[in-house]
Amino acid sequence: MSTQPAPAAAPSFWIFSIFYGGMVVIAGVLANKQIALGPLAVEAGILAFLLLVVVSSTVAELHGRKAADRLVRFGFIPLIGSILLMLLVHALPDAMHDRPEDLERLAHIQAVLGQGPRVMIAGIIAYGTSQTLNVMIFSRLRGETGRMLWLRAGVASVLSQIVDTLLFITIAFYGEFPIGNLLVGQMIAKVVLSAILVPPLIYLFVAIGRRLDSAK
Repeated sequence: MSTQPAPAAAPSFWIFSIFYGGMVVIAGVLANKQIALGPLAVEAGILAFLLLVVVSSTVAELHGRKAADRLVRFGFIPLIGSILLMLLVHALPDAMHDRPEDLERLAHIQAVLGQGPRVMIAGIIAYGTSQTLNVMIFSRLRGETGRMLWLRAGVASVLSQIVDTLLFITIAFYGEFPIGNLLVGQMIAKVVLSAILVPPLIYLFVAIGRRLDSAK
């Protein structure tokens, strides 16, 4: 049971909520770039998405599952709002000049803003399902593993990332091209990153949250 203040009175809940909303929005933008992390090739949005996992697990640890589930539901607001704004900006006429370099830059910008409807729908479904699953697994493991925070965080993150990858790639790209290799590659990369990054990060975020709440 959490010893911290109720979420409505806890500074950590509101600060983490603001940070969480920012990561929800930026994850979709970063996903447009593939990055190489050693031998792993992964879309850059995973870096923001892992922070979402860490924050939701941190809130569950400090304030309980109900507060973490509420945080995940709140996340739909900036996610859907940012998608609608991207669609609006993509549709509005540009004010650039006709120089070749301007037109080339506009094409890149429009490519980022103009994600297809399947990709956007896939992002919404994958976000809601995987984040809810992460909170559920993390919270249930607490009763079975006690205070093994690193284990709960790692297991919940790995399983939720597998589900996120399956949902997103299948919904977004099935029928467009063979997705088998993409599924396997992304899944391996996300599982490795989850196992390496999430456990130490959640210790850091929980410590920050407790410091924020104790200073209230």
